[in-house]
Amino acid sequence: MTDEHPNAALIRRLFDAFGKDPMAIAAALTRDVVWRVPGKTVMSGEYHGPREVVEFLRRTGTETGGTYRSRLHTVLANDEWAVAVYRAMGTRNAIELDVEQALVMRLAEGRIKDVTAVPLDSAFDAFWA
Repeated sequence: MTDEHPNAALIRRLFDAFGKDPMAIAAALTRDVVWRVPGKTVMSGEYHGPREVVEFLRRTGTETGGTYRSRLHTVLANDEWAVAVYRAMGTRNAIELDVEQALVMRLAEGRIKDVTAVPLDSAFDAFWA
């Protein structure tokens, strides 16, 4: 068995901390991190710096009454890039979400510097509308 790249392990720790440990999430991010969510939904936009990113991630829980969760499928990573494919689930305004999504991330010095969310299903827009 091959050892996992340290950046893949970083992404796994990020997913493990989601919804549980905002300090661990902030520690995984560079000071100038940018997290982008496409579209025209209540969650769409650019979030700058660890504080905004952690607040954005916290809002996924508050907007869904605590039902939003994610389950990591696959992580591909090297020294500069990582891609995480995961399943997102939750309920919001009587709409169920159960879709696969991806995060495309740029890394620097063992931390996440840039993230672009890539919804893989149009149900994402309806859920967060």
